[in-house]
Amino acid sequence: MLALAKAIAPPREVAKPIPYTSERKADMAAYAQRHYGIDDYRLRNPKVIVEHYTATSAFAPVFDYFSRNEPDPELHELPGVCSHYLIDREGTIYRLVPTSIMCRHTVGLNWTAIGIEHVGQSDAQVMGNRRQLAASLRLTRALQGRYGIATRNVIGHNENRESPYHRERVARLRTQTHQDFPKAVMDGYRRRLRALPAPASLR
Repeated sequence: MLALAKAIAPPREVAKPIPYTSERKADMAAYAQRHYGIDDYRLRNPKVIVEHYTATSAFAPVFDYFSRNEPDPELHELPGVCSHYLIDREGTIYRLVPTSIMCRHTVGLNWTAIGIEHVGQSDAQVMGNRRQLAASLRLTRALQGRYGIATRNVIGHNENRESPYHRERVARLRTQTHQDFPKAVMDGYRRRLRALPAPASLR
């Protein structure tokens, strides 16, 4: 049996929930049925953590966008996109959605992935921000410990198609991805994760 990542003291989180109404839950369940064959809006036993950046320089417009349950401009589907966490430039961690509920943040993985967004216009900007990166690593490691998620399953959005948990019933979306946090960047991120407390079997 795979040893679990050691739980470290969780970082401080600021609860700032987006509206996740019964209508949005129904939209999420319908999305999960179409794309994964799962008739549920709940996130059960997550196996993956996906890192993203917002392509913005501020928190407020992202929170506003996630709060609106509107079809997204890329794929034109409901529910609206969101992420479980959003980390601001100065390192504040905002918890937007409970990790017991699915968020639409990564095609092929929403059924089993926790999403972490970082305010920033590039992955280099996030990786170069000492306070934001430290908050991200600590949050990610705490989530690994809570759910037993191996470091190899902490991925960037650009790595979604290579995940062994990738699942997509809609053929045209099976190769869909975004450019945030490609493998070259995530290799460095995962090295930093492994420097935090964890059993040798996860290194």
